[in-house]
Parts: sequence; C-alpha cells; structure tokens
Amino acid sequence: MQPGLGDDLPSDGYAATDEVRFVPEPPKRVDRTAFARDRARILHSAGLRRLAAKTQVLQAGSDDFPRTRLTHTLEVAQIGRELGGSLGCDPDLVEVGCLAHDLGHPPFGHNGESELNRLAADIGGFEGNAQTLRLLTRLESKTFDTEGRSVGLNLTRAALDAAVKYPWDRAANALKFGFYPDDAPIFRWIREGAFEGRKCFEAQVMDWADDVAYSVHDVEDAVVAGHLDLVTVALVGQREPLLELCASEYARDTSRVLLEAALDRLATLPYWPRAFDGSQRSLADLKNLSSRLIGRFCEASHSLTRAEFGDGRLTRYGADLLIPEATRAEVAVLKSMAALYVMQRQGADVVYAEQRRIIRELVGALVAAAPDALDPWIRASWLAAADDSARLRVVIDQVASLTDTSVRQWHARLVG
Repeated sequence: MQPGLGDDLPSDGYAATDEVRFVPEPPKRVDRTAFARDRARILHSAGLRRLAAKTQVLQAGSDDFPRTRLTHTLEVAQIGRELGGSLGCDPDLVEVGCLAHDLGHPPFGHNGESELNRLAADIGGFEGNAQTLRLLTRLESKTFDTEGRSVGLNLTRAALDAAVKYPWDRAANALKFGFYPDDAPIFRWIREGAFEGRKCFEAQVMDWADDVAYSVHDVEDAVVAGHLDLVTVALVGQREPLLELCASEYARDTSRVLLEAALDRLATLPYWPRAFDGSQRSLADLKNLSSRLIGRFCEASHSLTRAEFGDGRLTRYGADLLIPEATRAEVAVLKSMAALYVMQRQGADVVYAEQRRIIRELVGALVAAAPDALDPWIRASWLAAADDSARLRVVIDQVASLTDTSVRQWHARLVG
C-alpha cells in the first residue's frame, strides 16, 4: 500500500505533499480543503469528547467554573487559529493542531501521566504528546489500510505534523518526546522533508497558544477557587517561593532579575485586579485580565515574528515563531502561580497519591484480566500483540483513554 493524495480543494500556501493522507481517500465534498476535512474529523472524534471529563489543573467535576481539558483545548484552538491566521497559516490547519494537542492526555492530568510513565518505563515510557500521535494514527479508528490495520483518523501529513509538539524520541529527551518506538514508522512518514528536531510553524503556534491559554486561564481558575490572591502573591515579602519555583521548573534559562521584573510588570498592569470577592464586578475584572493578557502575549509574538520574517505567508518550515524573552518570563511567572497555589497547595499530595494508586492498581488488574476486561475496540490489539511488552502497551492505551470518572468506575469494578 502506498500513501496517496486525495482530491480535496487545495489550501493556499501549501504543497500537495502537505495534504497527502497515508491511505488515499475519495473526496466527499470538493468545496472544502483537506485541512477543513481534518478539523471536522477531530471535532467529531471520541477522543475530543472524552476531554470533557479529564482534569486540566483543578480536578474535573470538582466545581462548575474551572476548565476541563476540553474547555482548555477549545480556548487553545481559538487563540491558535487567530494568531496563526494573522501570520499567514491556514487557520483550519492550526486549529487541527490545537484541537489535537491534548488528546493523548490520560485521566488525572499530569499526575496520571507521570504514573503511567513510571509503569511503562520498560516499554518506552508514556508521554501525553506521544500518546496523541498514537491516538491520531492508530487508536481513534476511522480508516484502515489494505492489510486491515487501523490508521486512525488518516489526517493529512501537515495536520499530523501540526500536532507534534516534540519531534524526537525518548532517547533524545526522556521527559518530553513525541512518539513511541512502535509508532516510529508513521512518525518518519509525517516528518518526510522536515528538519530534524524542528517543529513546523503551525506546531510552534499551537505550542505558544497552549502556553498562553493555560498560563492565563489556570490563574483565573485558581483565583475563583480561592487558592490564589493576586495582590498577595506580588508582595515583596511573599514572592520568594513563587520565583524559586519559576526559576527551577518553568524558566531555567532565564535570570532571576528578569523573572522578578516580569512579576513586577504583571502586578502593576492597570487591569491587574486589586481584589476578588466573587461578585459579578470582580468576575468581570478577572475576565478582563485574561483577555488583556492573551492579547498582550499574542501581539508580542506576532510583532517580533513579523519584524523578522516580513509580511508574507508564514507556513510549515518557512519561518519560526519568535517570542520576546520578557514575554516568555511573564508567561512562566503565571504558570508558577497556578503550580504553587493549586498543584502544590496543602493537602494536594494526598489527592495525587490516591490518583496514582488508582491508576497503578487498575493497570495491574487489567494485565491480569485481559483481554476480557478490555473494551471491545482494543481487544484485537491485545490478541495480536507479539509479547508481554506489547500487551502492556495495549493496557496502557486502555487506561489512558479513560476519563477521571470512568477510571474510578473501572477501578471499583475490577479492584474494589
């Protein structure tokens, strides 16, 4: 079987090789582009729907206000679509990368990701972005090749590349990587003609839109939940833990002087709230902060990128998204606020330990009870697995697909 081109309407500024699909498909509507077709496939996918019950930062279902992984994804898509479109990208293509970027994240957010990575240490590890590629090209079944194997949603090469945040394997970076060993063939196909280790421009826009969205919105959620006081956090006597965390986790290559200056700039913005009491007025002030910060961060990257690469269409490997160092520092400071006051708040370690236990015990139970205990859609993969390592990967795929709610239900049913 040879990959081939479809007959969708061509997208301006992109080559035919960007719009190729691994398995050729006949056109359904010739009045839409291949990337619009890709976007529709993501929007109608089960993987996207499941994000509605997966944790962003505050546990999904804990309250009505905080973001879930789905609402975060939709906000990333809105930011990325507008920023990418203003720089000349196909808006649908950027939105595909944004909508897909978190599809592989497991229940319980990054806490669940770290536990699955530990359990899968001997079979290539677990990483949410590598799992995203696996879901798009294997697990989310829509198209099959001539040999009867699922090729996932069969998105175009450029769409898959736009979703690759880390274009390297685990050997290059054990913490953040973009594919597992048995997904290397499709990764190589996606990256044909690409620069090794370099993200395409659309993926760079997606990555920045993700950083902007969660740095701003996680702070908003933390304030509404009562975990973060935006006035107190900026006081000279209160900032040391925040800046230490920022320097060690989110801005390791940025000087302490620049981080402190970033915090000062943020706290003295005319729209930085001076109080929050849950009233409509204070909620409006907080929403205004979010929208103004998003505009601030996107405009900074837009201006610097245009200054370097001019006014033409910026696509694929023709440019890089440039972000001022001061802007990166401000985003890093905001990320640190959510991490310090939500993820590291008193009592959070007990919650996280319980979540890791649930995942650990469920993986063990499924290893013992497979294939009967697995969902029907994944049993064939377990039966076709060549060895115990391959069967464990199938179990990991099953658990990663579950939501925060369903993983607890499965644990109660299989473990008790």
